[in-house]
Amino acid sequence: MNQKISNMTEANLALMGFMPKAQPVSWTFALDQMRALMAELGNPQDKLKIIHVAGTSGKTSTSYYVAGMLQRAGKQVGLTVSPHVDSVRERVQINGDALSEAEFCSLLSEFLSLPQFAKFKPSYFGVMVAFAYWVFAKKELEYAVIEVGMGGRLDATNVVENDDKIAVITDIGLDHTEMLGGNLVSIAGEKAEIIKPHNQVFTAIVDESVAEVIKIKSAAVGARLTVVKDLTSAPASLPLFQQRNWSVAKAVLDFIKVRDKFEFSMEQAKNAAEIVVPARMETVQYKSKTIIMDGAHNAQKITALCQSLSQRYPQKMAAMISLASGKDLSLRDSLKALSGVVDYLIVTTFSVEQDVPKTAIDPKIIEKTATEAGIKSVQVISDPAEAFHSLLALPQNDLLITGSFYLLNHIRPLVKEMVND
Repeated sequence: MNQKISNMTEANLALMGFMPKAQPVSWTFALDQMRALMAELGNPQDKLKIIHVAGTSGKTSTSYYVAGMLQRAGKQVGLTVSPHVDSVRERVQINGDALSEAEFCSLLSEFLSLPQFAKFKPSYFGVMVAFAYWVFAKKELEYAVIEVGMGGRLDATNVVENDDKIAVITDIGLDHTEMLGGNLVSIAGEKAEIIKPHNQVFTAIVDESVAEVIKIKSAAVGARLTVVKDLTSAPASLPLFQQRNWSVAKAVLDFIKVRDKFEFSMEQAKNAAEIVVPARMETVQYKSKTIIMDGAHNAQKITALCQSLSQRYPQKMAAMISLASGKDLSLRDSLKALSGVVDYLIVTTFSVEQDVPKTAIDPKIIEKTATEAGIKSVQVISDPAEAFHSLLALPQNDLLITGSFYLLNHIRPLVKEMVND
């Protein structure tokens, strides 16, 4: 079926047609269908040198750093991440830039009109993964950095069987427990399934039980495991949690440069640390205000964020937050960690137009829990734009916007527009 897409409004409307009406247990787990779709497309993923990145925390940042380092080494590299923060075009990046609106729409029109595509009904996420692989191969890129959406074993990205794939496992925590299991070992087992025979594997995980899962899986399929222990060479300018991610990316590049016989220097690696990873402790200045944006959406991520914030900002700040509902959120622990750096909190909500149906936690529930957690002042403003402008009006000079990436999807464009005026 021919699908003519002329602008991003039409592109988003076309992609919304792949959104499930509800979130069944297997919402991203139609891997057999994904493999069949990729085969019909000529298995474009097999034409690329893949760096496949899974984990609970740090996988997006690590993906950005690996891609950035490859680009600085003079390589042609694609990057796909999820969820996107500003635009769905972030899911198809080439050499550090998202596709232009015109090219994205043109290629998506061509892709959705392929006769092979008409045979399948993948999810929104599956469509975007297949589209990214297809575009990267069409552009004849050498490398592609692929961020796992959820888990690993049954994720739509897990269609790469090549021996030369590099598998990266970042920090693992309790997230998506209804899908992946209720403990770290179970979750690690799901994520370790991106490891294929003879792959090179990298991780910096120190938890012994989790690391053992990755070690056993690697040995079982004849993969080579490198545990990154030297985190001391990371640029001090990076937040603490980003220093780990940068160090893993640097270890990946040190391996690739030897395998593929090219030069790559420490200077180039440190230059990649200047990459802005959207909504990962992203900091902008507006008049007298410092605005920090970070999509920390569970207790593990919020705790890591607050550790880095307390190191850099000795005074307590004002914040706004919205969180998606989920069994593994640990709301009380999340807000207790936040209370160490925040004395005024605005609670808001969000709407979703990507991947899967999501609902925001009732702001009143967050308000009550935040008060119990010791945050001095808590206010509910349901409209996110209104909440943002109220945050700006507060006397604190340091302002934090955190929680669900779906909240940042609303707010980051407002921040960018305001700063660029």
